Amino acid sequence: MLLLGLTGGVGMGKSTVAEMFSRGGVRVVDTDALAREVVAPGSPGLARVVEAFGTECLTPAGTLNREWMAGLVFEDPGARRRLEGILHPLIRAAWQERVAQWRRAGCDLAMVVIPLLYETEADGEVDRVICVACRPDTQRERLRQRGWSDEEIARRNAAQLPAEEKMRRADVVIWTEGTLKTTAAQVERVLQRLRRPTATSA
Repeated sequence: MLLLGLTGGVGMGKSTVAEMFSRGGVRVVDTDALAREVVAPGSPGLARVVEAFGTECLTPAGTLNREWMAGLVFEDPGARRRLEGILHPLIRAAWQERVAQWRRAGCDLAMVVIPLLYETEADGEVDRVICVACRPDTQRERLRQRGWSDEEIARRNAAQLPAEEKMRRADVVIWTEGTLKTTAAQVERVLQRLRRPTATSA
């Protein structure tokens, strides 16, 4: 099985591109979704977060207060490292198990969406890295449309490797400046290249 790692800066189109790969027949697991699963109410992950940060990190309903937590960890690098130390091993174990299931099922092509792929050194666990990217001003405009302030955007970007570095290190870059049709055409070309050796050998 060929395992792809999809990464890129926040707001640059990772979810859209991942959905396109999924429609193209690729098995996809998104670590953002797993990040929610590992801190679900009653989970060991949530219990460890509460132990580290106190009950202030919970909503009245007993779920993780993501807005409160984001405000803390993007202001305090030490708090971010503590949270990542709890969550990253749980998330990695979850996607590794999903990938192992696909391998056992004989899947030929799969993808893990990992925003912090290089930062967590997960690039060594995938066969190809695809970076989704756009211009910084386009990224800012997209995030402003989500209601983010320029200060929040700057903090999020500072917590990751620069997009230019991710692009440089990736095997493939998908540029999301154009229309969705243009992006989909790039995805289709990537899929054709990835599947050509299999088709030839068959």
